[in-house]
Amino acid sequence: MNDTFLSAVLLLFLVADPFGNIPIFIAALRDVPRERRRRIILRECLIAFGVLTAFVFAGRPFLEMLGLSETSLQIGGAVVLMLVALRMVFPSPEGVYGTPPGGEPFIVPLAVPALAGPSALATVMLLVSKNPARWAEWVAAIAVVMAVSALILASAERLQRLLGERVTGAFERLVGLVLAAIAVELFLRGVRAFVATLA
Repeated sequence: MNDTFLSAVLLLFLVADPFGNIPIFIAALRDVPRERRRRIILRECLIAFGVLTAFVFAGRPFLEMLGLSETSLQIGGAVVLMLVALRMVFPSPEGVYGTPPGGEPFIVPLAVPALAGPSALATVMLLVSKNPARWAEWVAAIAVVMAVSALILASAERLQRLLGERVTGAFERLVGLVLAAIAVELFLRGVRAFVATLA
């Protein structure tokens, strides 16, 4: 995908997958009083925004500290994206990120890894490593995605009742298919960049 603000928003939205996370949020908040659910969703989206934004600024030093190249990040991010995509296309009873623990959730599993999972973190680091001077655009893209995700997840129960489990499941599989295609493209770009360094 081209490194534009719109493509960054779209990619991060697909990776965060708020529609696919509707069942996870409903299950995690089932035992939480209804009047607290929206507050928790907003809090978890803000935490996810904070985690992803931290990687905008700490991503490059983190890569340098570990001695990782942009090519390895691109290939690694593609592999993680593909694994997430496969679990979306072929869902398990535990969901994409596993079964959420009981009680009122805090950070895990809603903020991390449901919204700010490994694929989202890898995507942010990839965007910043390729265009570090445009960090403000990437932070804005994260903010847009988290704001839209908060709106969608705040209406999670209503959406699931309106659309039904079959439609939400089909949408998640469609998102998984798109993510798989993006993962293949990222992988091929990484391989081409690696081959170019050998020439």
